Amino acid sequence: YILTANPYYNKPTQEGQDRHFKAIAEAVGNKPIILYNVPGRTAANLEPATLARLAEVPNIVGVKEASGNMTQIAEAINAVPETFLVFSGDDAVTLPVIALGGVGIISVCSNEIPHEMAALARAALANDWTTARTLHRKYLPLMQANFIESSPLPVKAVLAMMGRIQEIYRLPLLPMRRDLRSRLQKVATEVGLIAKAASPAAEAANFFIYENWAAGPRKIVLHRGSCGQCSHGKGRPAGHDVNHARWHGPYATLHDARETAHAMTGVLIRSECKCV
Repeated sequence: YILTANPYYNKPTQEGQDRHFKAIAEAVGNKPIILYNVPGRTAANLEPATLARLAEVPNIVGVKEASGNMTQIAEAINAVPETFLVFSGDDAVTLPVIALGGVGIISVCSNEIPHEMAALARAALANDWTTARTLHRKYLPLMQANFIESSPLPVKAVLAMMGRIQEIYRLPLLPMRRDLRSRLQKVATEVGLIAKAASPAAEAANFFIYENWAAGPRKIVLHRGSCGQCSHGKGRPAGHDVNHARWHGPYATLHDARETAHAMTGVLIRSECKCV
């Protein structure tokens, strides 16, 4: 399948989007296309009447609806043939979308809880709303926490906490703010994705990276959590400017911290505190 979003930046008309998607459909031959309506990211909304016209194109087979407008989603489901696939584009509204006639979810949370999200969708499609609601209630905090900062930062942070990936970003994305990361870690712990935080004695062995771009080239310094300058990621080294510096971590081992420091992009000066 090809997933293609609204054209961004230009704010095209409905006719412009209609022609745009039809041109893509013609260009790719028989490959099936799922449209992605995500006006919050593209500043262009695909209205139900336009979707209905596009649903007549043989290889445009569905839509990922992430407008956040349940009335519009209901209208879209009513406007297209029953064979046209309408997916929720937002984990948190999967159940109402399926209740209205949607066929499932193209999910963010499935990166963290694939089996649970599949079970939620299957239960709803089978009219087992008790099971579906139980899963939804349990994981709703995670669905919401995945967007407390620019996506995909939170979901990548959780996957790193779970040990599934290295937490590496490319500009213009940066690691999460420390306070938001702490909130996210709390949610991930409460839903059972990661273990509870280590005791203070164990925490003393953690490592942190201090990133500073206040003047001159971007610099990072590796610290032990117990270092006086670090204070487990709460320290304020001399010249600290909250707008031009941040802590990354904690990292469980020195190896993990060094690997992360080495992978950070845009850094010209890398060093380690004497505490290391």
